[in-house]
Amino acid sequence: MGDAPVMTVPPAPELGIIEGFFGPRWSWSERRAVVAHLAPAGYRFYHYAPKADSHLRRDWRSPHPDPEAQEIAAFASYCREYGMRFGIGLSPFELHLAPEAEAMAALSDRIASLNALGIDDLAILFDDMRGDLPDLAERQAAIVDHCAARLRATRLFMCPSYYSNDRVLDRVFGQRPAQYLETLGRRLDPAVRIFWTGEEVCARAITPGHLARVAEQLGRPVCLWDNYPVNDGPRMSGHLHLRAFTGRTAANASWLSGHAINPALQPLLGCIPALTLPMLYAMGEAYRYMDAFRSAATQLCGDRLAAMLERDLLSFEDGGLSRLGERNASLSHAYAQIDHPVAAEIVRWLAGHYSVSAVDVQTQ
Repeated sequence: MGDAPVMTVPPAPELGIIEGFFGPRWSWSERRAVVAHLAPAGYRFYHYAPKADSHLRRDWRSPHPDPEAQEIAAFASYCREYGMRFGIGLSPFELHLAPEAEAMAALSDRIASLNALGIDDLAILFDDMRGDLPDLAERQAAIVDHCAARLRATRLFMCPSYYSNDRVLDRVFGQRPAQYLETLGRRLDPAVRIFWTGEEVCARAITPGHLARVAEQLGRPVCLWDNYPVNDGPRMSGHLHLRAFTGRTAANASWLSGHAINPALQPLLGCIPALTLPMLYAMGEAYRYMDAFRSAATQLCGDRLAAMLERDLLSFEDGGLSRLGERNASLSHAYAQIDHPVAAEIVRWLAGHYSVSAVDVQTQ
């Protein structure tokens, strides 16, 4: 009998974090804790783009006040100490609807203020805004070109308005233009990295076949914006996303320029699934998602708390707050007995402190 075939695993894509969720913002100490946990596991970039930061979205023309700008610059330095690039995601909200000279001049000023923060990456984000214009791709590419000509950062990303095949985007933001991705791919500089979430906004599975098709349309491999473990929104904020990554494969690496996760509202709890993504890429076909969960949970919070999380996984992730009923009080009491920041996040979630309303989503 011959030797068993050796499984080869392609090199992992560059892993990163895109803090792009709706809802309550993290504190700077929480962001530093996430970096301290995930950078040693292999995460290499952090893009700051919370929807609740109005200076990056609806009030994008207005730079951050000095105290907040200093916090951002300090966090950028912290990321670099851990070997991570730091970037900002700027959403020039609906600028593409009326890109007049005055608005483009304001964009130039805003890029100058971001340059002053010392960013390594800039992401221009057109997600979650109206897009039903026949020349949408041309308009957005011109805005990206405008930013590139004034940017000191060495890498530029963009997120299309239609960042998934999911038809929910057309229902909410208007019908996508014909040949939108193909036109965008032709008009954008080949060096620009393009974010993409998959066949759905929150993709259950992401496959090489799908990624190959989108790469063909855009003329480049995409940078995956993975909407797991994010749990923003009125429905999802009632669930904790704790399970290890599934529905992804190490074979995706050949079709990606990067793989960024949109994290959970709970910064430390979200590190549990985040820690399993490097395992998925490193282990290839040998990856086992429950073993990965146990390893990550134990690493983050120790044996006892990890065992409790595994015991309550079905209730927290699948059932959610609305189905806990009278168990909520007993669970809150049990986790409150544990002096650990992960347990404290669970207690806050059980008390409804991480809820995201429809108003939050519509106004951020």
